Amino acid sequence: MTERLVVIGGDAAGMSAASQARRRRGAGDLEIVALERGHHTSYSACGIPYWIGGAVDGPDALVARTAAEHRSRDIDLRLGTEVTGIDLEGGRVRSRDTGGREAWTGYDQLVIATGAVPVRPPVPGIDAPGVYGVQTLDDGEAVLRGLDRAEVRRAVVVGGGYIGVEMAEAMLRRGLDVTLIDRNDQPMTTLDPDMGRLVREALECLGVLVVSGTPVRAVLTGDDGRVRAVATDDAEHPADLVILGLGVRPETGLAAAAGLPLGAHGGLLTDRAMRVRGTERVWAGGDCVEVLNLVSGALQHIALGTHANKHGRIIGTNIGGGYATFPGVVGTAVSKVCDVEIARTGLKESQARAAGLRYVTAVIESTGRAGYYPDADPMTVKMLAERRTGRLLGVQIVGGEGAAKRVDVGAVALTAGMTVEQMVGLDLGYAPPFSPVWDPVLVAARKAADAVAADIAAD
Repeated sequence: MTERLVVIGGDAAGMSAASQARRRRGAGDLEIVALERGHHTSYSACGIPYWIGGAVDGPDALVARTAAEHRSRDIDLRLGTEVTGIDLEGGRVRSRDTGGREAWTGYDQLVIATGAVPVRPPVPGIDAPGVYGVQTLDDGEAVLRGLDRAEVRRAVVVGGGYIGVEMAEAMLRRGLDVTLIDRNDQPMTTLDPDMGRLVREALECLGVLVVSGTPVRAVLTGDDGRVRAVATDDAEHPADLVILGLGVRPETGLAAAAGLPLGAHGGLLTDRAMRVRGTERVWAGGDCVEVLNLVSGALQHIALGTHANKHGRIIGTNIGGGYATFPGVVGTAVSKVCDVEIARTGLKESQARAAGLRYVTAVIESTGRAGYYPDADPMTVKMLAERRTGRLLGVQIVGGEGAAKRVDVGAVALTAGMTVEQMVGLDLGYAPPFSPVWDPVLVAARKAADAVAADIAAD
């Protein structure tokens, strides 16, 4: 008897699940229906700032697999179809298409991959024309239409996280005057403040006016109703266009209304197989779920396409008759603003304290190539290690070319549970165009190992 799989959400997690399930089970054995409220599917949301900034073509360049390609694999993909309700007891979902027609679709297996939505602060004027979130390709197209207005010369970016700094770069590349407003003392709060300060300095060197330590109080509009300025406690910052870069929250309204379990961060709770806790035939993955941090042991919400694609593959494998699990994350992320690369993995200091961990830190300055080799850009590496044991807890890197992907060494070491002393002996690649003879990560590990030893001796 043919089963029906219904997928809510047509991006990374949802369509990865559908595609993997289809690979394992034929159309005669499994009917797959995917419902997506937007107009695009299987695209790279992470590439949107670079499309807006003109570094890559789009939106087609950001689409990994078109709707037609999914349909050619016997997946009934319905774009412009928003799911408005989940009936767990009846095993069905209610949806509404662009024409306003509503319908119920029954399921034997359900995948919730509703993603996340940009955080919008509850301040006056936040919904005014000229204020944009950046989450979907439709959002990207809206920003580009806004930039095409002849009078657009000044952009205000609200929020200094990944999207904020990436969109600040995009606006610079578009030739706009850019102000970045952040309620925190330093941008990039996924880093420790001393490392975030390096990002701030890089932004300021590029000509971005960074206004920190103050929240946005209102978005002010002109006589035409469009945005004209962003107000903080101390000033009004002129703006022809406003970008919201305050991060995202899980899109779990449907799940909550259906009575499914949510965590402290608002994301769905699943087991290691990505099955929603307390259910037998409901699965969830991507930006709408919470995941286990392998270093702290706590659940957290991390909105990254890398995780979403893995979640989808695991879900599709399990629905398809196999067995797969998602072990968790160590919190690795990279970004850049123009030529400055930003990376982190594991825990920052406040997270280590919240997890009840005692730690030492080490900060070193180095270069991405041998010092005598041309264009050896500087970088700063910060490392956290657990007191007494020396277990690696986290790595942060800010620097020039070659800085960001060095954090992957730390990600592997964290996953393996290595100590900083063990890291010092790692056999990393060396040649002058790629690294000093002592790679910066190893120099930081050596300094952290010395700090651990000194701490033990002091006791």
